[in-house]
Amino acid sequence: MIIITARIPKKRLLTGAAAALCCCGLAVIALAFTLGGRAVAASAEVKHIKNNDDRLAYLNGLGWQVSPQPIATEELLIPEEFDDSYAGYLKLQSDQGFDLTQYRGKRVKRYTYQITNYPTQAEPVQVALLIYKNRVIGGQIQSSSGSFLHGLTLPEAAEGETSTPSPAPSAAASGLII
Repeated sequence: MIIITARIPKKRLLTGAAAALCCCGLAVIALAFTLGGRAVAASAEVKHIKNNDDRLAYLNGLGWQVSPQPIATEELLIPEEFDDSYAGYLKLQSDQGFDLTQYRGKRVKRYTYQITNYPTQAEPVQVALLIYKNRVIGGQIQSSSGSFLHGLTLPEAAEGETSTPSPAPSAAASGLII
């Protein structure tokens, strides 16, 4: 067995620790700047959504301008078992970082707002948020007629180009919950 010892003066040790701490701080600041100042993530669950102002701030952080009050507030039950008709909807939520399967059998609230800044869409468009215990657990953008359904992110259409959202995954999925 070989043992190597080194003697490091306390000043050097403290200087090295301070330098490492500064590097970590700079990494955190750089990460904050690379996120582009976005206050809200479009994916994954967001906590502390307690009231209408919090929901509006969340949607505003995603780039949506919506009606000041929800056009519908519903209490829904996530099914215990998801049949094949939910596959598309579950994938839509999963692609956004939401996992509805962990809320099986739970009662959730769905808040639906009218979107006022949806790009290149002639018919009314709505956003629905699924909330469980002050936490956003899912959501989608949908046309009032049910002709399309997509995730919460603001679509990026090139100048002069119209966005073509995908059709709703299924009739059962657009209603989601029984």
